[in-house]
Amino acid sequence: MQGGRPTWAEVDLDALAWNFHAVRRRVGAGVRVMAVLKADAYGHGAVECARRLAREGADWFGVATFEEGLELRRAGLREPVLCFGGFWGADEAAACVRENLTPVLYRLDMAEALERAARDAGVVADAHVKIDTGMGRLGVRHEEAAEFARALRAFPSVRVEGVMTHFAVADDPDRDCFTLDQVTRFREAVRLFRERGHAPSIEHMANSAAAFAHPETRGQMVRPGGVLYGLWRDVLPNSAGDPDLRPVMSLRSRVVLVKMVHSGETLGYGCTFVAARETLVATVPVGYHDGYTRALSNRGRVIVRGNYAPVVGRISMDLTLVDVTDVAGVRVGDVVTLLGEEGALAVPAEDLARTAGTISYEITCGISHRVPRIYTEAESL
Repeated sequence: MQGGRPTWAEVDLDALAWNFHAVRRRVGAGVRVMAVLKADAYGHGAVECARRLAREGADWFGVATFEEGLELRRAGLREPVLCFGGFWGADEAAACVRENLTPVLYRLDMAEALERAARDAGVVADAHVKIDTGMGRLGVRHEEAAEFARALRAFPSVRVEGVMTHFAVADDPDRDCFTLDQVTRFREAVRLFRERGHAPSIEHMANSAAAFAHPETRGQMVRPGGVLYGLWRDVLPNSAGDPDLRPVMSLRSRVVLVKMVHSGETLGYGCTFVAARETLVATVPVGYHDGYTRALSNRGRVIVRGNYAPVVGRISMDLTLVDVTDVAGVRVGDVVTLLGEEGALAVPAEDLARTAGTISYEITCGISHRVPRIYTEAESL
């Protein structure tokens, strides 16, 4: 890093590609892979990740919102894009048609808006219908699938290309019965759609956990998300076996100050850390606004000069303190690894999540846009 605040995130695009092919090997060549890029690719940077995944052969991209899909189109990506949240109004429906973004439908007024937009453009617009089989968020309730399928016949400019659902507990082997119930409900809903004249070519259910642990859910396409970014220890059940995945993101900074704190002195807001000895403290310019969550205060650890060192005091918005008393030779400018690997040592996102009481997805999604992403790969794009 040269110039500017010495805090950055490294995104290893070769590791991303490795993980994509690990998914491809697991599900088999006959199953399409939709690479999920929502939430800015789980904090990794959607456009750069999409470009690499497109090179590796991703069949589809999945995003949360219409706006996320539009970002990919404006970056020149032409692969099929599914907008999980659908769209918000008539203007967005028209933009979906214009930009060839495929929305997910779960209300009839959405289908009506898409019908008008497609008719005005003189095309037939593809859409996927989401069935709520037990997640309880978006989707047509499975008991109402037949009625919804019948009502969609009133919109000839809308074609049901796909039918989908989402699992609630595919990562929990103790609740496999619930997942199997969802599969049964979904298959019945698809049957009802076909009976009412629809011909979806893609049935898809499997998120990361289901794609690895429940082969019966793969259908024609799977939707891996976190596993693409090497996040799996807290989202895949043991039944998934060894997924052979690599972490993609590292968060690093540099020491900007080293000072001695005397025994009995306190550190940080609230004086929550009291030095029990003469303590050498390194100040690091990264804080909770950068996504290094305050929940790691007095609990987290980082890597400095090939050693683990504990976080001390409360993490501030912009600064974090580290006890480097037991790390020889620490000086201003030394690299500090807050997330990722350094030599034989590692601070995985799953470990940070466990300490903070959350999941690994939130750790990487939380790395803010104030932190520049540095993309690395063996061969430049």
